[in-house]
Amino acid sequence: MSDSALALARVRRSLERLEPRRAAAQAGVFASGHKGIDEALGGGIARGRLHDVFADEEDCGAGAGVAAILCLQAGEARPFLWLRMEAAQRKMGRLHATGLGELGIDPASLLLALVPDEAALLHAAGEATRCAGLGALLIECWGPMRKLDLTASRRLMLAAEASGVTVLLLRIGAEPQPGAADTRWRVTAAPSVALEADAPGPPMFDLELLRRRAGPPAGPWRVEWDRDRLCFREPGDSIPSGSSLSHPALPLAVGGAAAVDPAAALRRTG
Repeated sequence: MSDSALALARVRRSLERLEPRRAAAQAGVFASGHKGIDEALGGGIARGRLHDVFADEEDCGAGAGVAAILCLQAGEARPFLWLRMEAAQRKMGRLHATGLGELGIDPASLLLALVPDEAALLHAAGEATRCAGLGALLIECWGPMRKLDLTASRRLMLAAEASGVTVLLLRIGAEPQPGAADTRWRVTAAPSVALEADAPGPPMFDLELLRRRAGPPAGPWRVEWDRDRLCFREPGDSIPSGSSLSHPALPLAVGGAAAVDPAAALRRTG
């Protein structure tokens, strides 16, 4: 059996274990917490849809962080699956469980699947999107990815609408192209507001809504992530003087300067 077939078999077995927890399709929207974003979207981001998140290679950590945060918000404590190619792991590094935890993501709720190539990634994404036991699905893509065309994105959108699974398509180092996504976002990293003694504050991002099927583009907005309330907010909101320094922003990949704690285990399927 080829490496691609083995990886897909592992993904399939992992998804089958979620089937007993199959939930009805989740209708409606989930709020980001940021007033300007939620007002522009008519209340929040649609569940059970496909959403694109674009980031340049130098902002790959910011893009991955925002995509993971949106999966967390959409999933309402249900597990979410992160699909990535082996080449992406070699390029960006292994996911750092401690860094994910500092975003408010419980590593025990994250299922990580590594696949060998682009064809296997899209195949696994199609199967995972149909698994209603998932709270959300994050598909990490690097570069142009010629197979990810309008037809492929339509298939993902139709599967998401049928299952209720919210799908985040993370596009790193790619230019926006025609697709079926409900919303399309551009993410860049922004400097955080320092706490006492110039310690790093909560993660900060610049978000721009490039496209929305139900309305015009909007933004950009500078937003700060509140990991305790699990919401985005205006920079500096609700940060009292004398704030604790125990929540610095940590990198998502192992080996960053702030990665001083041993990484917790992530469940893998490949």
